[in-house]
Amino acid sequence: MYRRMPKRGFVNSFAKNYAEVNLDVLTRFFESGAEVNMESLRAVGLARNTTDGIRILGRGELEYPLNISATHFTASAKNKIEAAGGTATEIVRK
Repeated sequence: MYRRMPKRGFVNSFAKNYAEVNLDVLTRFFESGAEVNMESLRAVGLARNTTDGIRILGRGELEYPLNISATHFTASAKNKIEAAGGTATEIVRK
């Protein structure tokens, strides 16, 4: 029986589950000067309670400043946030 059942892949038990959010989505849910962190993303439904952190991706444009605290930023997202006058604070999780 064990020879008939195919082995299918591998599950990494140490993998992190990040909530990935693009900049164009942030402009739809947050106003100018808003504080964006894990609690505010959970409040609007962009992150679940089981996520290990936030990853901000650079799709879209940011017209106004936002203060964003996240686990990881892509280089393009960080540049766009700072060009709009906002702050990109990286949180180090243990």
